[in-house]
Amino acid sequence: MKEPTLVILAAGIGSRFGGLKQITPVDNFGHSIIDFSLFDAYRAGFRKAAFIIKHEIEADFKEKIGHRIEKYFDVSYIYQQLDVLPDGYSVPEGRAKPWGTGHAVMCARGVVDGPFAVINADDFYGPAAYSALYDFLAGEHRDNEHAMVAYLLKNTVTENGSVARGVCTGKDGYLTDVVERTRIEKRGSNAAFTEDDGKTWTELDGETPVSMNCWAFSNSLLDELYNRFPGWLDANLGVNPLKCEYFLPFVVNDLIKEKLADVKMLNCTETWYGMTYKEDMDTVVTAIQEMRNNGIYPEKLLD
Repeated sequence: MKEPTLVILAAGIGSRFGGLKQITPVDNFGHSIIDFSLFDAYRAGFRKAAFIIKHEIEADFKEKIGHRIEKYFDVSYIYQQLDVLPDGYSVPEGRAKPWGTGHAVMCARGVVDGPFAVINADDFYGPAAYSALYDFLAGEHRDNEHAMVAYLLKNTVTENGSVARGVCTGKDGYLTDVVERTRIEKRGSNAAFTEDDGKTWTELDGETPVSMNCWAFSNSLLDELYNRFPGWLDANLGVNPLKCEYFLPFVVNDLIKEKLADVKMLNCTETWYGMTYKEDMDTVVTAIQEMRNNGIYPEKLLD
């Protein structure tokens, strides 16, 4: 089996955060969240990394991240641009929004040639997540068998606004359904989501498993993303040409429903940290310092 690749989604500029959050320092040593992710991935066993970025951030990204970690990983760069579309399709006039996580991962087709994990650059997943991803990918599994690290919803929400999460249902350790909820807000130890701009809300238990875009895939998933993209464009461009998104969970869910793939749920009780909003910064910095105080991370990472 080929060595697993860690695919890192880092193309987003971070409009809600207000800056290039992928490379914003979260400790006194200049490390960003992605540095902790790479450190955790390295000690879990990963030795190949592929960054999905935009040409607009390429120079800054390579200077702050890429060049440093090339000593530790076999690094590839993949570019998610709006005009990466099937033949016969063009970018709608006025469209600036990226095509979504499914499109981002699809762009890795032809570059990533073996099993791979997918993470977001600006999410702190915790050491256990990377061990679970690597162990699954390095072990025996069928070509149509994938996995997802499932977090508890209560461990993934912020006090500072709404978040998008893939709300999951499982049976016998395997995912049976994942529904993308794009506006979830914290409600004490639980949460609620709205689909009508806040007019009505549906409660969600804090113990609900959710997807944090932390996946382990066989390489066959890249072909599925590519082959299904034209049909998705046909169905969505006429409805919402400027903002429709090809979400990765949409495709995973379709494969499950069509009985073309199984997705193992790798349950994780760690707390997710991220910087969806500027106000999240203090929480992230404090949590990382506490983990360093407890010996989970050294001062020096992959520097």
